[in-house]
Amino acid sequence: MATDHISIPAILKVGSGALQGIGIYLREAGFQQVVIYFGNGLIDLFGMRVMQSLKENGITVLEYRELDTVDIDDIIGLALVLPSKTQAILSIGGGKVIDAGKYAAFLKNLPFISVPTSSSSDGFSSASASLTVHGRRGSMPAKLAYGIIVDTEVIRTAPVKFIYSGIGDMLSKITALYDWIYEVDCGVGELNDFAVMIAKKAVNSFVRTPYHSIQDELFLKELLDSLAMSGIANEIAGSSAPTSGSEHLISHALDKFLEVPQLHGIQVGIATYLMSKVQDHRHVRVNAVLTDTGFWEYAAGLGMRKEDFLRAIDMAPSIKPHRHTYLHEEKYREMAKELVRTDPVLDKVLA
Repeated sequence: MATDHISIPAILKVGSGALQGIGIYLREAGFQQVVIYFGNGLIDLFGMRVMQSLKENGITVLEYRELDTVDIDDIIGLALVLPSKTQAILSIGGGKVIDAGKYAAFLKNLPFISVPTSSSSDGFSSASASLTVHGRRGSMPAKLAYGIIVDTEVIRTAPVKFIYSGIGDMLSKITALYDWIYEVDCGVGELNDFAVMIAKKAVNSFVRTPYHSIQDELFLKELLDSLAMSGIANEIAGSSAPTSGSEHLISHALDKFLEVPQLHGIQVGIATYLMSKVQDHRHVRVNAVLTDTGFWEYAAGLGMRKEDFLRAIDMAPSIKPHRHTYLHEEKYREMAKELVRTDPVLDKVLA
């Protein structure tokens, strides 16, 4: 597949205190008039800091508000009433407000600046938005962020469950890449070697990072850098195949029938271990990371059930029928279900 044009973020700042520099980064990029969407309750937390930085750098905030919706009709409504002088849209917060701002910017063909306040997934760097359409959550096309600004101090102060979620989502690139290579071997789709290389380098760099605590500056920066690289791998591939395979299908299936699903990356992390065993690929490494970071200990306290994972495995192929991951074959679904029932690691995590 020939790639005519690959977008990469023009602004990429990940580090301690990055939020204070937001005005400088936007001014250097030539923006003068912007609209800002904050996640629920975040104006009180970060509003003053952001507004001050923008004001000091001569940037006018045409409008700012808190957003707590990912309903596509709400987002279309927001896009329609954007001030005509808007040069960029900023979203500051978690997945919901990032997805909403990203899609509004896509509809109006405006640059989008992604400012995540948690590390729960690679959504802040992806070119798709998870929105609700007629009451059902689905992935909508959008554009890769023009800018990504992540303050590791802010990430550190978020509840630790978001860091565990990011760890789970990052590890999933191991099984997702193996699924992608497998389905191409089965005659479905095409492989992009450069996208494979980027995604592989991202996850390998992350799993080899030394740390004392998952809240170490180096660990958080490596996690966020690697999640950002994952979004770029998808952009190169023209799909989510480099970063989303059978482990994501299990999580999406859980989302469909559970009344209260867990965080995306928590579900994905458990499914990544499961699929690494099915694939017989790097499961020792996956288990070591999930053990050493405290992910397993955290997940074991959530009350997740084996029967839900068994149901999700059966449902997985219907989530993306055009794909051909390991779970699209019955023998591997049966193997996965047997592991859910008998694997000693999963036995401690799933009731």
